[in-house]
Amino acid sequence: VAVWVGIIALGGVAVETSVIMIVYLDQYYERYKTEERIESLQPLLAAVTKGALQRMRPIIMTATTTTAALIPIMWSAGTGADVMKRIAAPMVGGMLTSTILTLFVIPAIYTIWRSRGLKKNKL
Repeated sequence: VAVWVGIIALGGVAVETSVIMIVYLDQYYERYKTEERIESLQPLLAAVTKGALQRMRPIIMTATTTTAALIPIMWSAGTGADVMKRIAAPMVGGMLTSTILTLFVIPAIYTIWRSRGLKKNKL
């Protein structure tokens, strides 16, 4: 049960950072679109890059502080430490994976998704 609590907590942090990344990617995409700069893939890549770079530092800071807060729990040996270690273990491992997902995979999928819309608008 404790491991599932850790996985649920990790899922919450991962969804939060991912949604914020998508909001910023959308914000820069719409900004470039209203300025009529998105006609090809290059301006789309520029908009996605700017949006992703705006969120890079806060996402890395969130992952670092969360992991730093959980490391002492992983090394603890007091009362209740066995349960807390089971909660912290999936979060420590999952923060790295979720950070990579948020910083690299989500912008790539967003670019592919928006580029398909570019092709439809040109026809």
